[in-house]
Amino acid sequence: MKAVLLIASLFFLSIGRAQQTPDDIYGDLFHDVQMNKVFADGKTFVDCIPKREPKAIVNDYKKMKSVAGFSLEDFVKTNFELPATPTLSNMGQEKDVAAHIIKLWALLKREPDVKKEGSSLLPLPHPYIVPGGRFREIYYWDSYFTMLGLKESGETEMIENMIKNFSHLVNTYGHIPNGNRTYYLSRSQPPFFSLMVGILAEIKGRQVWAEYLPVLEKEYQYWMEGSDKLKNAASFKRIVKLEDGSLLNRYWDDASTPRQESYREDVETATAAVNKMLAVSHFKNAAQQKKGEEATRALVYQHLRAGAASGWDFSSRWFKDPSDLTTIETTNIIPVDLNCLLYQAELNLKLAYTLLPGKTPTELAKKSSMAAMYDRLAQSRKKAIDAYCWNPGKGMYSDYWFVEKKVSDAITLAGMYPLFVKLADKQRAEQQKNALMANLQKPGGFSTTTNTTGQQWDAPNGWAPLQWIAIRGLQQYYFVTEADEASARWVKLNTDVFGRTGKLMEKYNVVDTKLDAGGGEYPSQDGFGWTNGVLITLIKQK
Repeated sequence: MKAVLLIASLFFLSIGRAQQTPDDIYGDLFHDVQMNKVFADGKTFVDCIPKREPKAIVNDYKKMKSVAGFSLEDFVKTNFELPATPTLSNMGQEKDVAAHIIKLWALLKREPDVKKEGSSLLPLPHPYIVPGGRFREIYYWDSYFTMLGLKESGETEMIENMIKNFSHLVNTYGHIPNGNRTYYLSRSQPPFFSLMVGILAEIKGRQVWAEYLPVLEKEYQYWMEGSDKLKNAASFKRIVKLEDGSLLNRYWDDASTPRQESYREDVETATAAVNKMLAVSHFKNAAQQKKGEEATRALVYQHLRAGAASGWDFSSRWFKDPSDLTTIETTNIIPVDLNCLLYQAELNLKLAYTLLPGKTPTELAKKSSMAAMYDRLAQSRKKAIDAYCWNPGKGMYSDYWFVEKKVSDAITLAGMYPLFVKLADKQRAEQQKNALMANLQKPGGFSTTTNTTGQQWDAPNGWAPLQWIAIRGLQQYYFVTEADEASARWVKLNTDVFGRTGKLMEKYNVVDTKLDAGGGEYPSQDGFGWTNGVLITLIKQK
């Protein structure tokens, strides 16, 4: 079995390496376009499609860039097809937001992709829904919340197509990337795939679990890669093994370079971190200093990329100093949300094996054995989450800084994941609810954290996926009054903004509901897949 897994992982790794990213393809041209900010948004260039053979473009750039009067912007616009961003706002001027959402699905729909040379898009074989705005591809964790709305809208075929696309990605690359772009291949996102299968099973029947079992298992193996060889008090990629032998996971990206889609921003963050390091460090010689600078940059890039893998890019949740992005340490943290999702995945794998067809004694024995194994894994993870991710002083769940061996004091909506997956006991659920209502409830819904930092995954911003996690978590433990109030506040905020602007936004200001949400590396986007999905689901629940 181990030999088979090793061969499979090497196969998927070789496929991933064969996919060149924009920085690989365009070299100095890529660097110069991004660092000179030819486009306001760094994601624009990496989504461009070359109008001719990429090598010819690169060769011409080398010849022309030193010529007097050369315009980098004109060169790019001459040689590349810029990505289109469809206008979604004020579409039809509908007054009813639910009707607007149903109409939006058609505009956010993409047909099966056709491979184009030099394009960063990873072609998908089935139609899918994109979030909207600058997000022109399918996104992993976004899609679960989008599917909630697709279910309410009767779009079962689209849900199934998207699950088939994710299955295709797992079978082709060994995991579900952040999105279907080459520059996203080095990381995944919060693992909601088994919950997506659960949505389809609710619609089509429990046989769906057995149908998707092989893919569910492959994705789980990606998250657990290396767990069988890891020693206590060690970590490898997405796995951390604590001193007592407990296995928990962390967010991770296999690369340690600037993110291609946020290249300039990452270089600037790493440069600031290097300057701070140099201000307090002494080196024997220039070579030693250069080595120290390179190590600092690589570590910052690793943490930034892992932060992007979390979906919370970025939040003071990941920072040693809540006000300073350069102190990001994502890979030193065991996130409570990630481990709750993997706990749910283990329970879902147990369910899938239970429902797997089998008649012979051998088949029945395998079913029983595998179901029991995943149950043991789930219970072990539950025990570890309760042991390491509960903050008794704050009366809430939080992340665990495993390098420093301490639970975080940060109050964030990630603490609601144990309620979302029904992992918490009644006493802790009550304490978590109280901490939530006392610290994060705002006029427009729940704030992501208590810190106002300028980062988009901090106060005063609220996000649809986390509203759903919190509301559903409250519902799971029959905190009906609190759940209804939270739902009402979020629905009102969304519909009020829609009434003023005709837009459904990526994120919202839940503290001052008259102001737009801010922060982050790009302007707030409208569309918007997960907002649409959560909003229409909450409206239908009324």
